[in-house]
Amino acid sequence: MSTWTNWSGLETSRPTREATPADTDAVVAEVRRALDSGGTVKMVGTGHSFTAISAPQGTLLRPTALTGIISVDHEAQTVTARAGTPLKVLNAELEALGLSLHNMGDIAEQTLAGAISTGTHGTGGTAAGLSAQVVGLELVTGTGELLRATPTENADVLDVARVGLGALGILTTITFRVEPLFVLEAVEEPFGWAEALAAYDELAARADHVDMYWFPHTDRVQIKQNFRRGTDLSARRPLSRLQLALDDRFLQNTVFGAATATLNRVPAAIPGFNRLGARLLSHRTYADVAHRVFVAERDVVFREMEYAVPRAAGLDVLRECRRALDASGLRISFPVELRNAPADDVPLSTASGRDSFYLAFHTHRAAEHRDYFALMEPILRAHDGRPHWGKVHTRTAADLAPVYPRFADFLALRDRLDPQRVFANDYLRRVLGE
Repeated sequence: MSTWTNWSGLETSRPTREATPADTDAVVAEVRRALDSGGTVKMVGTGHSFTAISAPQGTLLRPTALTGIISVDHEAQTVTARAGTPLKVLNAELEALGLSLHNMGDIAEQTLAGAISTGTHGTGGTAAGLSAQVVGLELVTGTGELLRATPTENADVLDVARVGLGALGILTTITFRVEPLFVLEAVEEPFGWAEALAAYDELAARADHVDMYWFPHTDRVQIKQNFRRGTDLSARRPLSRLQLALDDRFLQNTVFGAATATLNRVPAAIPGFNRLGARLLSHRTYADVAHRVFVAERDVVFREMEYAVPRAAGLDVLRECRRALDASGLRISFPVELRNAPADDVPLSTASGRDSFYLAFHTHRAAEHRDYFALMEPILRAHDGRPHWGKVHTRTAADLAPVYPRFADFLALRDRLDPQRVFANDYLRRVLGE
C-alpha cells in the first residue's frame, strides 16, 4: 500500500487499504466494512490541510468519483453538489449557471468536504466562512447510516456538522446558499506600516472584503480591497493574459518560489530581499466575477499557521507579533497575511460567536518553520486565539475546549454519530480526545 502525503509534505501515513467509491452506497459499504472489522476509514480530499486532520490510518477513500453539481434551486438560491467536487470546479460550474458563492478563501484546490470540514474562510462580507453558507448536507455516520441534515430535518446535525473536522461522518453531498453571479473590483496598493494599521479599520468598514499583507523586516504592507459592483457583467475589467502570466504566475510564483528557496541557504539576505520586493509593490485595479478575484494561484509549496483572535484585539496582536519577531533574530521571507471575518453560528468555526481577526504565518516548505510558529503561537493563545483546524498548531482538546463555548455540543454529537470512532486518527484524538 502506498504512503499518503499531504500537499505541504508535512504529514504522511500508511493506510492499510484504498478504495475509490463510485457512489453513496459504496461509501456506506466501506464504513460498514471498517465498523465490522474494528478499523477506521477516512476520505482524504486533496490533502491541502497542513495538519494530519485527514490522514488515513486504516482505509483510504478517494473522492474523485463523487464530483459535480446534483441540483440547482433558483427560487431558493441553493445548489447541491457532491462533496468530492473541488472548489475550483464548483466555482466554474456556478459561473456557467450565473451563480456564485458569497465568499471564499484564496485557494480553490480543496474538495468541498475538506473546505467546510476544516473551517476554510475568506475575509469580510456577511458570511466569510464557507461553512456559514451551508444550508444542507448528507453524511454517512460511523454506524453506517446515511443521514440527511437540513434546517427542518436533523437540524441539530446541520448546526454542528458544517465544520465537522471529518469526525462526524463522511460527507457525500453539500447544499450551499448561493446568489446571482456578481462582479468584484479589486484595488491593490502599498502602504507604510503605520499608515496601514491606522487606516485598516476604516478600510475594512468601507470595502466588502480586505486582505492585508505585511512583509517581515520591513515597514511595507500591501492591502487588497474588494468592492462588490453588482450583477452587470459588463462592469468586468479583468487582468489581461499578459498581466496574469507576468504578475500572478511568473513573479508571484516562479520568481518568488525560486528566490525564497535560495534564501533558505542565505537567511541573512532575507531582510534586504523583503525590502527590495516591498519597494516594488505597485497600485493595481481590476474587476471580474467574484471567484476570479477571491482566488489566487499558489504554486509555491509552503507551511502555514493561522489563528483567529477577537476582532477588537487584532491589530494589537499583530503589533505584538512584530515586536517578538524583530527581537528574535529569525529571518522570514514570506509575508504575514491578515484578514477579518464576521461572527457566525457554527460551533467549531474559528469565527463562532465573535467577529474575528486572522493572522496567518508562512514559511517556504524547505525553511525551518517550527521556531517561527513556536514564537507566535503563545502570543495568539494569550489573546484567546483559535487555530485554523487545517493549519499547523500544537493545541489539544484540553486547551481548545475553553475557547469554544459549544465544544461539548460537538463532542456529544460525535459520541452519537461515531460511537466506535470509525473516523478517528491521531490528529482527531489530540484535538477532540478519545
